[in-house]
Amino acid sequence: MAADGKTEDYPHEIDDQLTGFDSSVTAIKTMLDKLPRNDVMHKLEPLDQAKLDLMSAYTLNSLFWMYLVSQGINPREHGIKQELERIRTYMNKVKEITDRKKAARLDKGAAARFVRSALYEPDEKDSRKKSASKKAADAKPDTPQFKRPKQSRS
Repeated sequence: MAADGKTEDYPHEIDDQLTGFDSSVTAIKTMLDKLPRNDVMHKLEPLDQAKLDLMSAYTLNSLFWMYLVSQGINPREHGIKQELERIRTYMNKVKEITDRKKAARLDKGAAARFVRSALYEPDEKDSRKKSASKKAADAKPDTPQFKRPKQSRS
């Protein structure tokens, strides 16, 4: 402790965890420095821009939550909890909009054709039957037609 010239006031058991956390924060910082945010934002659609903004806000607030925990402050009693919940509600709204866009849509023209062809039109169908029976009568020889008797249901 005295050999490196620093006075450390934290337990040495968490030294590995702090080193990992520091390296993770440094990696995130370098990634964010490389990201030309304004150029990327202009290329995205509005819904994707909202997703990116929400993700960024949620990430920053989560990091602040971790900072509060590291300082010994209970974040559940801090205003950050309400902020995270607010961001989550907006994330759910964006998800609903995305799901609505992905939902199956009704092809109204095809549905109208199905209904139209399924509906009974007595004039048109009766005229078809009459012309079909007339053609059949013309083509058949003069043999008597016998009808099958109806069977009773038991």
